[in-house]
Amino acid sequence: MKRNVIEIENLKTYFDVSKGFLRGGKDVVKAVDDISFEIAQGKSLGLVGQSGCGKTTTARSITMLEEKTDGNIKFFDESQNKMTSIDDLSEDQIKNFRRNVQMIFQDPYEAMNPRWTIKDTILEPLIIHNIGTDKEQEEAVIEILKTVGLTPPENYLNRYPHELSGGQRQRVAIARALIMKPKFVICDEPTSMLDVSIRISIMDLMLSLAKDLNVSYLYITHDLAVARYMCDRIAVMYNGKIVELAETEELLKNPIHPYTKRLISSIPVPDPTYERKVYEITKQDLEEIENLSNNKDDLYEIGNKHFVSTHKIKGLL
Repeated sequence: MKRNVIEIENLKTYFDVSKGFLRGGKDVVKAVDDISFEIAQGKSLGLVGQSGCGKTTTARSITMLEEKTDGNIKFFDESQNKMTSIDDLSEDQIKNFRRNVQMIFQDPYEAMNPRWTIKDTILEPLIIHNIGTDKEQEEAVIEILKTVGLTPPENYLNRYPHELSGGQRQRVAIARALIMKPKFVICDEPTSMLDVSIRISIMDLMLSLAKDLNVSYLYITHDLAVARYMCDRIAVMYNGKIVELAETEELLKNPIHPYTKRLISSIPVPDPTYERKVYEITKQDLEEIENLSNNKDDLYEIGNKHFVSTHKIKGLL
């Protein structure tokens, strides 16, 4: 059994939002509301759900780009050979954490400094972490550009982000994350801006790294077909909570939660004669889920490592 690379326990990330000048006071937005999961070495978890459900906030909380409100985030510290909470890390340990935990952002336009060349952008993490000599660093940049399909790499080294297409910028963002050879990568819609022709090759590259280097992924996506191709397990998120978690094929073939069923029913089918049946969620559906367990907050296992949330979710009906 492979050890876990990351463990999330009861993670909460809340934001205070003003009610407005006339009303006064503040509301609390529960962007991430008490979620838990773990990812083993060399494995990948897909986090799927509609826009605004808390997927990216989860990713930013794990990478310490967003301050969590409560909960525990643990990662495997090789120097201590044990799971370590990020709350207990020293400054040097935080640097090691950032080296081994990388994130590929959704928007490549905002993820790069417009005043830096592509070479400077990809070199930056190697320089910060003092990895290799100048010659080794330049060779690593050229090699990773070839790997992500930007060839010949010499044509891209001295270009600026505004001189690249959206898909090329995204490939640079992927190269910058993967050049560190991290143990855990959070992918926030990394192939959404790529051409279909290059999308599969990038996903195959990421799967190859998972196999060869034991890289683990948290893969955020709206596309269940991509999640099926990339992920060993899928977690379905709604309004800051995980409502269902299972092995990929188990979840797609045997969805239990009404929201999961609605997501699967919305998958496009390349057949003009196919008549889609819209899955309507009823109060009876929610009551059947709630009656599975007396504990209204935890995920209830129905068997075969398939978990479903039993708490009430406002806004589903």
